[in-house]
Amino acid sequence: MTMPLMRPPRKNPVLRTRQMNLPPWARGRVALGMTAAAAEGRFELQACDACGALQYPPRSACHRCLSSRLVWREQGGEGELLTETTLHHSNDLFFRERLPWRLGFVRLDAGPTLMVHVHGDVGPAPQRVRVGARLDRAGQAVLIGFPMEGSANMADDPMLREMGCDPKFRKVLVTDGKTPVGQALVRALVAAGADLVWVGHAEPWKRLGGLEDIAALPQVSLVPLDLSDNRSVVEQAGSIGGKVDIVVNNAEVHRTHGIASRRGTDVARAEMDINYFGLLRLAQAFGPALKGRSADGTASATAWVNLLSIYALSNFPPQGTYSASKAAAHSLAQCLRAEMALAGIRVMNVYPGPVDDEWNQNVPPPKLSPEALAAAVVKALKEGVEDVYPGDVAQEWLQRWRDNPKVLERELSMNRGA
Repeated sequence: MTMPLMRPPRKNPVLRTRQMNLPPWARGRVALGMTAAAAEGRFELQACDACGALQYPPRSACHRCLSSRLVWREQGGEGELLTETTLHHSNDLFFRERLPWRLGFVRLDAGPTLMVHVHGDVGPAPQRVRVGARLDRAGQAVLIGFPMEGSANMADDPMLREMGCDPKFRKVLVTDGKTPVGQALVRALVAAGADLVWVGHAEPWKRLGGLEDIAALPQVSLVPLDLSDNRSVVEQAGSIGGKVDIVVNNAEVHRTHGIASRRGTDVARAEMDINYFGLLRLAQAFGPALKGRSADGTASATAWVNLLSIYALSNFPPQGTYSASKAAAHSLAQCLRAEMALAGIRVMNVYPGPVDDEWNQNVPPPKLSPEALAAAVVKALKEGVEDVYPGDVAQEWLQRWRDNPKVLERELSMNRGA
């Protein structure tokens, strides 16, 4: 049974910070299909459309009939642990620093036999287990054998904590606490066990409802932070950048206008200044500090969360300039992910549908509540996924975009007068 994680001791400032050594990360192009599924929290294996065979490891052709008609299909993951061992020595730098480490072979009920990492709550073989896919610190898919029944402290297993970005005992920066979404995020992070939550607020002279309530929480500290002001961002990075373990960038400017509905570019500039350039300023100021602390003990720097929008995938004309700014931020976040991956920092992009706030008053239901959005973010942090699409609208939009993005564009254009 996994013991509960204890609060880590204060770091000795004299000791040199340990640097990240990534696990083996080389993968062939075919195997990246498993990584793509794990990035969204799914366990998928290759299946042959010609003969129905399920196979592992991934290949370019079916192992039974040699057909190239292979598709990725989600698996339940139930199977039997055939044998397991515990490593006490490794020549690989990543695993050598994290020994002991359990490995085992699992025969899935669906057929294939897999080599997996074994959770500490799994008993000795033979044993029924459930296999799931997670991303390791290099951002590649690995397979984990979980117990069939969860436990209270299951997430505190050292091996599983390496695969996720659990906020427990970590210090978090939420860039905007003035909005209902920001306040819901703060409460959810505190409930998840965050040690300290810095909450940014631009224009601190403005008294806004809800901000004083979250400021009263003992784990919360308000900090002045304006993502449109480079000096403000740099000053906060100099003050707390070396202590932050998770950055949650939820600051945004959201206006419901297309191109012809408003003269001039002032509103579009304001949206780009926060939604795109704000992310850029934040990444330049806080990114290096996070990368330098990605192996800094149990509560190391671990994740960067960007609150984007499902409109980043395909422009929603009634909110056209907002959609464009989120599309730009989406592209920039992909660059940030590539750079942070070299240090083992997970960049998580969240693509919600319309949120139930003042800027979506005229959008018909279903809409995502701020509390549901915050819960989805915390769940994704614990599971270590990369891309999150919370809410029914986001899930439907994503499926239609994957089926045919051109058809989705035409359908959305019919709503240009909404």
